[in-house]
Amino acid sequence: MAGNFWQSSHHQQWLLDKQDLIRERRHDLSLLSEEEYQKIFIFFASVIQTLGEQLKLRQQVIATATVYFKRFYARNSLKCIDPLLLAPTCIFLASKVEEFGVISNSRLITTCQTVIKNKFNYAYLQEFPYRTNHILECEFYLLENLDCCLIVYQPYRPLLQLVQDIGHEEQLLTLAWRVVNDSLRTDVSLLYPPYQIAIGCLQIACVILQKDHKAWFAELNVDIEKIQEIARYIINLFELWKTYDEKKEIQSLLGKMPKPKPAPQR
Repeated sequence: MAGNFWQSSHHQQWLLDKQDLIRERRHDLSLLSEEEYQKIFIFFASVIQTLGEQLKLRQQVIATATVYFKRFYARNSLKCIDPLLLAPTCIFLASKVEEFGVISNSRLITTCQTVIKNKFNYAYLQEFPYRTNHILECEFYLLENLDCCLIVYQPYRPLLQLVQDIGHEEQLLTLAWRVVNDSLRTDVSLLYPPYQIAIGCLQIACVILQKDHKAWFAELNVDIEKIQEIARYIINLFELWKTYDEKKEIQSLLGKMPKPKPAPQR
């Protein structure tokens, strides 16, 4: 999926404005602080990552699922759909779009049950409550809300090209790749083009590894202010992680979260 990012729906419809994001989240932020809201999204990004790893999906599929999840809630309140239902639905859709192949319904539900029971039992006391029909129904709703814009450009490919240009350094690529994965827990995928995210993540990796590539960065024809904004988002995430004890906090945060009305019993 090389295509042309600049002519894609990702560029034309899904690079959002920060003010729009704040306005759309107004309802949720009347019940949650910005930090609590961010912690909830960090948690669900981990749920998607863990489900994807258990299903042996490529990182590209997991990243696309996470972006679908973030896009949905960029235009909707948390009370529209339970994030615990939307997370596996995003994985189900992303695996098809990224041509990984369709995950069988029974395998997806079984994996959700196992993961919630074994890995996230500190957040949920009950079992995973959804079944195949819920996910299929939710998928239609997700498609409609994404406006059928399903091709997502990720920072991984530009990152590979950038590291090659610097002079291929395995350690630098490995760390920058991990920083790109971490960036999925921030809003950068909603606000900036993937090549800028790749540069921001690479810059952070260079600082951590104490590699001086200032001259190389200076030659890039990019808006340095935007790159610094991206780096700030990611550094703020790292700062938040230092004090965020998910196992202790997440249950009460999920309790405060605006809830969807339960579906009528059939």
